[in-house]
Amino acid sequence: MRKQLGPQTYVYPMPVLIIGTYDEKGNPDAMNAAWGGTYDTNMVTVSLSKHQTTDNLELKKCFTLAFGTKKTLKACDYVGIVSGRNEPEKIKKSGLTPVKAPNIDAPLFEEFPLTLECEVVSFEDGTLIARIRNAIVDEEVLTEGKIDPKKMEAIVYEPVTHKYLLAAEAVGQAFHDGLALK
Repeated sequence: MRKQLGPQTYVYPMPVLIIGTYDEKGNPDAMNAAWGGTYDTNMVTVSLSKHQTTDNLELKKCFTLAFGTKKTLKACDYVGIVSGRNEPEKIKKSGLTPVKAPNIDAPLFEEFPLTLECEVVSFEDGTLIARIRNAIVDEEVLTEGKIDPKKMEAIVYEPVTHKYLLAAEAVGQAFHDGLALK
């Protein structure tokens, strides 16, 4: 038997995405954006309500997008529950170390092993669409030149129980395992 739950936000699970921006004074900000993912080849989308981050996006037209990990879990959660408008020491308290991204006017946080440098394509009605200019990865999470999920220890957000889960265990091979059914 199946139970109907009605309309719920159960895209399951969701990546933990950290948006990095600078404000008008050049101060770094970070925000945990729960609703985002791939938009198209070399593009991302994120759904955002009004925040300090959205003001920064409108000003700078670029941002970094980092992926939360087991090691950065507390910082990821913190930057999602605390507003930069209300906490001027938000980045310092988070423990994140901002440095200028190499190709855009946005901060890169050293603690995240994978960061995308992004330029805003459009931002209307809370829907952000951006082009990925560059992907920057810490060599410590690479195996044979590719990101190793076990080394990266990416986390995902599970919206039903509001938990963070580790997304490192492989259970199959995409574009391969289904061939057995042909």
